Amino acid sequence: MTPLNKTKVRRTSATPAARAVAAPGSLESLDRIDRAILRQLQTDASISNVALAAKVKLSAPACLRRVERLKESGLIRGVVALIDPKSAGAGMLVIIGVVLDRSTPESFADFEKAAQKVPGCMECHVVTGEFDYFMTIRTRDSDSFNRLHAEQLLYLPGVRQIRSFMVLKEILSTTRFPL
Repeated sequence: MTPLNKTKVRRTSATPAARAVAAPGSLESLDRIDRAILRQLQTDASISNVALAAKVKLSAPACLRRVERLKESGLIRGVVALIDPKSAGAGMLVIIGVVLDRSTPESFADFEKAAQKVPGCMECHVVTGEFDYFMTIRTRDSDSFNRLHAEQLLYLPGVRQIRSFMVLKEILSTTRFPL
C-alpha cells in the first residue's frame, strides 16, 4: 500500500485576499517570513544579512529584498543602537504630566516645538484625561533634574502645571513591537 500524495498547505498570517486588502506596510500585509525577519531584527539589528537569511530560512538575496521592502513600506523606520542609560550617565527616569493653560492649536504647537528641545526628553505624547502631555525625561540624578525643572521645564510655553513622577524601578522598558 502506497501512501497518498498529500498537498502541503502553506499557512501564513493572513490569506492572500486579506493581504491584498490590507494596507501596504501594515502588520496584516505580512507573511510569516516577514514577521520572522522583524522578530530577528528587533532582537539584534546588527545581524548580517547572511545570518538573518539563515535564521529565517531564505536565500540571502531574497532576505535582503524583503528587508528593503519592509524599510520602503515604513514598517522599519530605522536601525539604531540602544544605549544603556546608566552607563551614559542618565540613569534617572522621570515621567512628567503637563497641563497647558489654553487648549488652542497655537498653544499646543508652541509647546510641542519647545518640548523637542528639552535636554534628555526621550518621549512626549499628547494624551487624554487630566493632563495634556506626558513626557519621559532622562537625567543623571535628582539634582540635575531639579536644575532642568527650575531652568527650563517651568518656562515651556503655555504651561500651567507640571507634575513630576520619579521612577523608582523600571519593570519593563522595551523597543520590541509585538508581532
